[in-house]
Amino acid sequence: MTAADTAPAKPAAATSPDRTHRTRAWTVVVLLVVFMMVNFADKSVLGLAADEIRADLDLSATQFGLANSAFFLLFSVAAIVVSMYADKVRPATVILMMAVLWSVAQVPPAVGGGLGVLVGSRILLGAAEGPAFPVAQNTALSWFPDHRRNLPGALVTLGITLGVITAAPGLTWVIDNHGWRTALWVLAVLGAVWAVAWHFLGGHGAYRTDDRAPAVTEEPAAADVTYRRIFRTRTWLAVTGAYFTGYWAVALMLVWLPSYLKNALDYSSAEAGRLVVIPWAVGAVVLMAQAGVTGRLMRRGVDTRWARGGVGGAMLLIGAVCCLCVPLVDGAGAKVAALSLGLGFGGSYAAVAVTTISELAPARRAGGALGVMNAVTTTAGLIAPAVVGVMVDKQGDTGYQNAIIATGVLLVVGGLVSTTLVNPARDRAKLNA
Repeated sequence: MTAADTAPAKPAAATSPDRTHRTRAWTVVVLLVVFMMVNFADKSVLGLAADEIRADLDLSATQFGLANSAFFLLFSVAAIVVSMYADKVRPATVILMMAVLWSVAQVPPAVGGGLGVLVGSRILLGAAEGPAFPVAQNTALSWFPDHRRNLPGALVTLGITLGVITAAPGLTWVIDNHGWRTALWVLAVLGAVWAVAWHFLGGHGAYRTDDRAPAVTEEPAAADVTYRRIFRTRTWLAVTGAYFTGYWAVALMLVWLPSYLKNALDYSSAEAGRLVVIPWAVGAVVLMAQAGVTGRLMRRGVDTRWARGGVGGAMLLIGAVCCLCVPLVDGAGAKVAALSLGLGFGGSYAAVAVTTISELAPARRAGGALGVMNAVTTTAGLIAPAVVGVMVDKQGDTGYQNAIIATGVLLVVGGLVSTTLVNPARDRAKLNA
């Protein structure tokens, strides 16, 4: 027998836990990516069916804008309450409950009814979806240490983009061939199927500091850090303000981009359903590039003031320049290209916002800090659809272009705020002092 024959075999248990943890972690991340895909398919369906719904229910642009704004009526409140609640209970259970409610909320307008039923269902859906992004991010990041969070954070955010990219052509086909109410049935079934998968495969990770998973020890002072102190830091305020401007761009894409393509640029419904994917595809590339650039800078020892705040600010500023170029270029194709770059870059700040706040806040306060940030920023979704609707009613097709210019100006502000004020390492040190 050789030495190799007699050498003791390496116990399987020595590597199995790590391998099992990695497999489970990435399974959860994939499920949460799909979770966000369903979430944003739910959000985008009214924008894709805007003309059909307005014709069916005899709505003005202002009324349709208000119906979309109704989605965000309880969105922010629910985001705050549920996200803080998720800091105290298993967030996996909270996520399951949200997914079930999404499916339930789609049923009333799918069955029938007018504007009142549509508004009521969107209010319920908004309340159920309000906490989705912060709770999903907090759950995904709980499986990874801070230095490995850029990729999973970006992937969960990418689910937003993938949701629209996959939903836009598919739901447009359903709407054109079977009606907008059938599209709601499709979304209800998708949500129910996902909920079953999450029930069996979902869960929370070990990088938390609660009594169920005490794998990570926080700084001694972290337990004394209150939400009020976190919300008063320059970083939290700056990230929230910058993300607000980015979410304004997201709201514009969700609600009014299909109508702009059809009514102002004269594309057909099918063409608009394909073109609306472009800014989301740009956003997907930007998200993954941001994760790679940020990760590389951090590995080289660059302070997250620049690796996160600076990179995120640059994205918003690039988006601003492109949006402001839309009225300066001629031709529908050139306008679509400029707008796609503008909204793609401008709407991609979410991953920067989430990882920055996760770095800033102690783990016991991360869910609430993310939830309140998300609640404040998503008020852009409450304001933007209604404002643009009024602009379109009063100014016609010119209203769409003026809305794009306003978005560009907001993104300039957001980019400057992120670049100059975000400094999570400095503010975390102050919190723990």
